[in-house]
Amino acid sequence: MINSNNVLSTATRLFTTTCLGLAVLSNSNLATAVEVDVQIHYLEQTIDRPPTRSKLIVWPEDDGQQGAALGIADNNTTGKFLKHQYELQKTIVDNQSDLMVEAKKILGSGPVLLLLNVPAESVVAIADLPAANDDLLFNARSKRVSLRSEQCRSNVLHSIPSRAMLSDALMQFFAKRRWSRLFLIEGHRAGDLLYAQAFRSSAKKFGLKISDDKQWLEDADIRRNASLEVPLFTQAKKYDAVVVADEDQDFGHYLLYNTWLPRPVAGSAGLSPVVWSPVIEQWGALQLHSRFRKLAGREMTGVDYANWAAVRSIGEAVTRTNTNVVAELSQYLIGDQFELAGFKGHSLSYRDWNGQLRQSVPLVHAHAVAANAPLEGYLHQLTELDTLGLDRPESQCSRF
Repeated sequence: MINSNNVLSTATRLFTTTCLGLAVLSNSNLATAVEVDVQIHYLEQTIDRPPTRSKLIVWPEDDGQQGAALGIADNNTTGKFLKHQYELQKTIVDNQSDLMVEAKKILGSGPVLLLLNVPAESVVAIADLPAANDDLLFNARSKRVSLRSEQCRSNVLHSIPSRAMLSDALMQFFAKRRWSRLFLIEGHRAGDLLYAQAFRSSAKKFGLKISDDKQWLEDADIRRNASLEVPLFTQAKKYDAVVVADEDQDFGHYLLYNTWLPRPVAGSAGLSPVVWSPVIEQWGALQLHSRFRKLAGREMTGVDYANWAAVRSIGEAVTRTNTNVVAELSQYLIGDQFELAGFKGHSLSYRDWNGQLRQSVPLVHAHAVAANAPLEGYLHQLTELDTLGLDRPESQCSRF
């Protein structure tokens, strides 16, 4: 017979020993902790978004800023035990010329950590400044694929997924469901054209066929006549799904339930591959949502998440290296030992060939997550996350 008193006594000794060990380890860490002050710069060029047909589409004016602020708060929560202090210096401008002036000021102060919430062209222009050679820049807004390929820069990491990662996630889902014939509709804005091109490349990559490829009619009176305009526009003999490239959400939502054939709509409307969404609930995401709502008074966007991830990446690197030296942090971030818990079901890390943050891509609709890419069955010799976006052989990046 097992003596319950002996079991309890043994359990008590193990618990006490564990606690004492943790206390010794904690005291040892505190004794060797070094005070580290980390200043992170945030540089943003405001976006002048064109109007959309629906008044329900509203973009937060502080998109990205609040994500960075939450990252700072989270870093300081951990940092206070290690004598690490984080501070965010924000600079927001309205135009390109002011942006470059402020960038030169920031970069001229010595090696710095800089979050960029700027257009793709500005990412390259700032990274190429002579003063930026010893700095570490984070692209937290632009999804342009070329920044991870022929326009990559060795001093730039990308915390936001590329359009290729988003489109690959959706095409994995289609291939898994055997929806092989697609009807692609693209808008007229610059981002729409780039997103549509990403869909074409991803469809080819996963063996799918775009049987119909059209550009949306700019003069369509879709708000009043969606039930008339959309069926005629999507008239075709056969397709399994409609894919829409409409990054500003100007017309895509009017396509749902109005297509010629009764088919799902995906892409910028319907089933959407996203950086982040309020409907994500697994892997502790509810805690992140709660902290963000308390701070910002709204839901977290994908750009907010990318800024949060960039700041948290810095915090994780500082915690592990116990330094604020930019060169050492940069080397650690791109190395094999770096991992970031990003509430996405995988440990996140940076690709050493183009600086892209590996991460899963949720496929969501209005109130739930339908799938989380990479989907089961898509294998890779290093990590399944590298089935999304430009893998090493696909990228033309040569500066990493």
